[in-house]
Amino acid sequence: YQRRVRGKTMRRGLFMTMLQQKANQLPVWTGSKSEQPPPLTGTVAADGSYICNPGEDVAALCDGVEDDNWILAEVYLHNNNTNKYQVKDIDIEEDERGDGAGNHTLSRRRVIPLPLRKLNPSTHGHLLFQPGHKVLALYPQTTCFYPATIHQPPKGEEDEYQVMFFDNYYAEGYAPPLPVPQRYVLEFRDKKKK
Repeated sequence: YQRRVRGKTMRRGLFMTMLQQKANQLPVWTGSKSEQPPPLTGTVAADGSYICNPGEDVAALCDGVEDDNWILAEVYLHNNNTNKYQVKDIDIEEDERGDGAGNHTLSRRRVIPLPLRKLNPSTHGHLLFQPGHKVLALYPQTTCFYPATIHQPPKGEEDEYQVMFFDNYYAEGYAPPLPVPQRYVLEFRDKKKK
């Protein structure tokens, strides 16, 4: 992600729009109903030996980031000797990175690869997260993942999940449903299991 275009800082609204567009442009996996989708397709997680490549987007559990939340980050290195990732918070501009700001070294347990393809609801809807399923979802117009529950899965290839984020402000404990692209809805992982 580049937050600078021709030497000028990109406005936050434009940056958030670009993140949304990137998620919406994710290719749809077009296998037949009888085929099992490959890893990193919709809800199909990467296998345990998967190593993210530099430039891949991930959810990263970083210390000292808004109460140790999961953030949207980009991998820039995997150290095979330590089996740790070096990631950078995509919401920190390059010229703000003095003294390593926004850079984090994390164990593989604290990094979740994002899907590289969307599931087609008409052929593999049974593999989508279903209503009531607890997930981590990117809150709209932010770069943080928060616990949520699925209200409604996508019905078509271009549709998004409708998710309800946990919010004690509401009597039900959830905010009203918000749309979140498939790319940014992940299996829930408890922060305490670092």
